[in-house]
Amino acid sequence: MSIVYNILTHLSFLGIWLSQWFSSKMKLFVNGRKQTFATLSSSIKITDKTIWFHCASLGEYEQGVPIMQAIKKEYPNYKLVVSFFSPSGYENKKNDSLPDVIVYLPLDTKGNAKRFIKTVHPSMVFFVKYEFWPNYLFTLQKSNIPIYLLSGLFRPNQVFFKAYGGFMKDALKTFNHYFLQNESSKDLLHKIGITNTSVSGDTRFDRVSNQIEQDNSISIIEEFKQDALCIVCGSTWKEDEAVLLDTINNASENVKFIVAPHKIEPSKISAFRRKITQTSILYSEVNTSEKTQTSSLSETNIFIIDTIGLLTKIYSYADIAYIGGAMGSTGLHNILEAATFGIPIVIGKHYDEFPEAKRLQSLAGLFSIATKEECSEIIQKLSNDASFRNKTGMIAGHFINSNTGATNVVMNHIREHFKQ
Repeated sequence: MSIVYNILTHLSFLGIWLSQWFSSKMKLFVNGRKQTFATLSSSIKITDKTIWFHCASLGEYEQGVPIMQAIKKEYPNYKLVVSFFSPSGYENKKNDSLPDVIVYLPLDTKGNAKRFIKTVHPSMVFFVKYEFWPNYLFTLQKSNIPIYLLSGLFRPNQVFFKAYGGFMKDALKTFNHYFLQNESSKDLLHKIGITNTSVSGDTRFDRVSNQIEQDNSISIIEEFKQDALCIVCGSTWKEDEAVLLDTINNASENVKFIVAPHKIEPSKISAFRRKITQTSILYSEVNTSEKTQTSSLSETNIFIIDTIGLLTKIYSYADIAYIGGAMGSTGLHNILEAATFGIPIVIGKHYDEFPEAKRLQSLAGLFSIATKEECSEIIQKLSNDASFRNKTGMIAGHFINSNTGATNVVMNHIREHFKQ
């Protein structure tokens, strides 16, 4: 099976290389990896002590941040190296000051794995949530480098738990310890003989709970919101915008919407904006025109955020949040960033693979909708009934506060490692 995997990996590289001519995202994927080894060689000396974090994309990076921050504080003499698989993760965080080195992870060939690990020479490695690259894992194991999984989440339909999944199951057995989000993941691993596990919870709860203590003020948002009820629609896709459109167009004058699309694509944003019958404005228009900001922003009903990096703070101005991704097949985005501010959450219908959403819904702090009519109904109820809205928001806020602590579990284990 190892031979088949390596053949397929090399064939996939050819497909990816060809796809760059048809996709700007894949062009970033290919070109970004050309710089990886040069960046590593210029940033890491043979005498440096390093700890490596691998994140599939942006969401996994946010899960890793609490551990990175804690390590940085307690072990400042270690360099933090972060690798990303996807362009959306790397491009968003390539200039982040927390890690010392940020690169794309080269494709999982034996040669790339040996070269990458020899150059980074990490004292320990953290894979975040998922992504299990066998050649990297087997090379780390042969080098006696400890491997940990952070905020791990497993489902019965994954290849590891199938009769034909022996090769990938062997890759799982390279990990020294699993820090898992829930008991069901622990039970699945135990069934295949992996018992070096802890149910630590999801480090994202620690990440978002810290956000409420930060300065979240944005003067432009304050100018826009004024005293109106504010509904923030975060990380939306076209499927989300389709169910939200009637709700936005039929909203009363004392309700304002902030829409932050997941992808900043001007043509698609313009197409959505043309369907809005209420007054709307783009962040880029405000940001480039002081006159527009002072004269029109407070009188506008819909504020479209056509930039990145503001959404987490914008949630602090929300009275209600709609979180995108679950109306289509792209996957639900982070509900915890909004929930930490104690506000009700509304999402789409496809969320079975997101345990935090299922748990918050069972507590009545989150509502799932399948149609535009259901969307209008729940948002109208939350908008018009302050008592219902506040009660639901309190449930969401308590949900965050009662699930923090994963970082301490992981750090206690790390401290024991460094004592040895």
